[in-house]
Amino acid sequence: MKDNEILTRDLLNAQTGRITWPELARYFAQGRVVCVAPDQDLLDVADSMVGDQVRAVERLHQRGCLHRARDDDARRWSKDQAEFWAVVVAPWVLVQECDTH
Repeated sequence: MKDNEILTRDLLNAQTGRITWPELARYFAQGRVVCVAPDQDLLDVADSMVGDQVRAVERLHQRGCLHRARDDDARRWSKDQAEFWAVVVAPWVLVQECDTH
């Protein structure tokens, strides 16, 4: 890894945190929430987006590992009072549901 890649990853890691559905709801209403599949590394996905790695992001989307949050997601999150790991890659908020089990 190059020094700038390490710095970017460290910065993303420092900006990653937990968020609850009520805190996330306003970003969903703005159409800014992007869901990352649980089998993906949230920081790897964020790093791909920050690095403008279009092909990698397209592959994730095509495989169903990355999608804009939908109304059915929001209904379930509201019902379950879901919690997430989140990181901002402006203008997007990338989220991954926390395992509550």
